[in-house]
Amino acid sequence: MAARNMASVKSQRLIVASSETSADMLYATGFHVPDPFVFVERNGRTAILLSDLEIDRGRRDAAIDSVQAYSEIEASLRRKRRNDPAFAEVVAEFLRKQKIHTPEVPSDFPAGLAMLLEREGVAVHPVIGHFWPQREFKTPAEIRALSTAQRLSETGLARATEILKTSTIRRDRKLSWKGTLLTSERLRAEIESAILYQGGFAANNTIVAGGNQACDPHERGHGPLFAHQLIILDIFPRSAKTGFFGDVTRTVVRGRANADQRRLWETCLEGQNRALQALKPGVSGKALQDSIRDFFTGQGYPTELKKGRWQGFFHGLGHGLGLEIHEEPRLARTTFQPGQCFTVEPGIYIHGIGGVRHEDVAIITETGRRLLSRFPKQLEL
Repeated sequence: MAARNMASVKSQRLIVASSETSADMLYATGFHVPDPFVFVERNGRTAILLSDLEIDRGRRDAAIDSVQAYSEIEASLRRKRRNDPAFAEVVAEFLRKQKIHTPEVPSDFPAGLAMLLEREGVAVHPVIGHFWPQREFKTPAEIRALSTAQRLSETGLARATEILKTSTIRRDRKLSWKGTLLTSERLRAEIESAILYQGGFAANNTIVAGGNQACDPHERGHGPLFAHQLIILDIFPRSAKTGFFGDVTRTVVRGRANADQRRLWETCLEGQNRALQALKPGVSGKALQDSIRDFFTGQGYPTELKKGRWQGFFHGLGHGLGLEIHEEPRLARTTFQPGQCFTVEPGIYIHGIGGVRHEDVAIITETGRRLLSRFPKQLEL
């Protein structure tokens, strides 16, 4: 693969991490490795240090200028020092060979390793904020990857709605599917299996939460699912191929929604539509978020603490999306610019009625926004 152009000015950068857990490493290399490895960049030229286990694959697949074997540097140091060198010593020697002595590192760089490298004459400098600022603005290829990841989300959502539609309602209002009680856990497993078959990794915290459980926005959901009850389905898988995330939320009722549930659902949808229509360059994310909260308050759903429990719209309007599920910048901390990708997900939570959240993904364009989400919104199934 061709190396990514990382810098147009003189720079020194260092990452030591697994690309399965570090979005910065995955962005830098385009190479999936489960264990920590070493990436460096000097004046726009990139290199990685890999174990023998990964070296052949790295030379074939990584978007890097050069690939070095860890074992070669380790053996060279062993001959010089007549002992087995520590990991930090090997990394420091690799950096010296690359003429790197004062690299910038991500803010989450391991503190212990930084101290050991300092003993070897390498002084690291943590970067506060974006390590790769260009990650904020998606390229056409990255937008395609996000669209593909969004289809994975909707694959899981389609499976969930199919099962809910075909479930039966028992006398106690619990749902049954294929003759067995339908629980949050069982429906979540079906969602995640469908995503896995399509080439995605389902997030560990896929949300299937009904009734008052859904009034806690990050409650995964547990136990039996009930008819005539609001159920939040929030699905955010990762593409196994690209590492990009999708994210979608729908709120449904298996059976009949009552008047309070319907009004809550429709008010939340109107709020989301207002937010989506307002997305365009130059708009303040905070002002937009505040306006949606004010709209909900005007509709009789204020954000307030009631009997020790928050209700109304008490979380952010959305977040950045990319190689991380919650990627900077947060929607309320930016003024929109072309190329940014955000979820737009207002929610209203009223204990005793339930929770509603509608979520879609949008790219900011030169003149407005482009929706990546396609899945329809339907209250009753």
